[in-house]
Amino acid sequence: MMSLSASIFPNGITLLSLIAIIIVLVILWIIVSIPVYLAGKIVTGGKSTFGEAMAATVLGPIVYFIVFYGVGFFLEGILGGAARTLGYILAFLAWIWVYKRTFRTGWLGGLAIAILAVIVFVIFSIVVGAILGIIAPSVSSGTSLMSLSI
Repeated sequence: MMSLSASIFPNGITLLSLIAIIIVLVILWIIVSIPVYLAGKIVTGGKSTFGEAMAATVLGPIVYFIVFYGVGFFLEGILGGAARTLGYILAFLAWIWVYKRTFRTGWLGGLAIAILAVIVFVIFSIVVGAILGIIAPSVSSGTSLMSLSI
């Protein structure tokens, strides 16, 4: 029987580390979905669900990626550098479309959800950062958590 710590992949990744990565990604997905959920609740008058927010959170970047790189792939030869700018614009509109469709709202509602989600995320980050600063004000030798860089 193979142990969870045995390397089963060519690059040395163990099954246990793969499970840990998946768990962390799911937790991050849930955390990132919270601002979208709250923004959706505000814009739709409370009709949105957390499942819709999670769907929008996972589908938005996928659609953005497909549109951005699709525009670049198909139009770079014709438009040159302008294809990248057009790709950003169309990819952003595609992401708003995902919010529009997921939360069953109009274009302005989708845009409002995107803007509110960013605002809620910033506030959430400040609050969590402040709480972490209070709970663990220093790591060692007076180095605060906020000054650590990855």
